[in-house]
Formats: sequence, C-alpha cells, structure tokens
Amino acid sequence: MDTFGEKIRKLREGLDLPLRKVSAFLDIDQAILSKIERGQRTAQREQVVKLALYFNTSKNDLITSWLADKLLKEIENEEMGIEAINQAGNKLKNK
Repeated sequence: MDTFGEKIRKLREGLDLPLRKVSAFLDIDQAILSKIERGQRTAQREQVVKLALYFNTSKNDLITSWLADKLLKEIENEEMGIEAINQAGNKLKNK
C-alpha cells in the first residue's frame, strides 16, 4: 500500500510534471514537496485538498491516505499501537 507521498509522486510522474510546477501550484518550495513525497515531512490538510484538485483525483482517497500516514507516524513505535487504533475505530463508530 502506497504512502501519501508515494501516491503524490506517482500522480506527478504519471503526468510527467516536475516538482517545480506542483510546488508552485501549492506555493511551497520544491524541497518541501520533495520531502512530502519521501515521507520526511507531513503535508497540511489544505495542501492535500489542493493536490486532489490539481491531479483531478479523489479528495477522500488522498485525505484517507494522508490521515493513515499521520496515525502511523504517531503510533509506529508503540507496542500497543494496533490495539489503540482498533479502540479508536470503535470509538468513532459509536459517535
């Protein structure tokens, strides 16, 4: 399963777009977009929405991938990470 950054890179490369064009659309430095693609930096929610519009792709799919990466980063070194995610899912269902 691709990370958010991998999805963005594949979309960008699939359209043969250089980093500079996409980063200019987002009004960010090329280095920042490169770090987002490599998973070294987290995109902001509004950037995710703008990317969905730019690439004419599902906003929900990109946001879901972005949220999954954020959750993973938060719990990846936690022994009880999977159990915590399961409990959080149950709590969300009950709201």
